[in-house]
Amino acid sequence: MSTFNDRERAFENKFAHDAEMQFKAFARRNKKLGLWAADLLGKTGADAESYAMEVIRSDFEEEGHEDVFRKVAADLDGKADEATIRAKMAELLTEAKAELAEG
Repeated sequence: MSTFNDRERAFENKFAHDAEMQFKAFARRNKKLGLWAADLLGKTGADAESYAMEVIRSDFEEEGHEDVFRKVAADLDGKADEATIRAKMAELLTEAKAELAEG
């Protein structure tokens, strides 16, 4: 039975690790997205960092990532269209995952 318990524990540990890495990747993506949007809005320095934190917090409003998209799209209001924002979200998620994989 020990082998079964070891495998079960290993599976649970892997699941927890994967979930944590996914959370970190989305948080990192959201910060990068916030900084990108802040640049389009003409924000710099502390204002840009503060805006990026607002974008990160917006992801806790509901499950999924539409809350992040809606916030950024509303704030950009014509400075970037839906396709551009969604493409940037996908690009930055790939970038964030690569950064986390590097260590």
